[in-house]
Amino acid sequence: MNYMEPAIVLSISIGVMLLAITVFSVYTAFGPPSKQLADPFDDHED
Repeated sequence: MNYMEPAIVLSISIGVMLLAITVFSVYTAFGPPSKQLADPFDDHED
């Protein structure tokens, strides 16, 4: 059988993890969960 090089597997794994974290962060910041986020600057206005 022909297996992939370990460096390629590691690179793909890191890339997939970074992509997943980025997508989750954007979803949390701009998607439906963003309605629950509080703005700390609005809490301390004079």
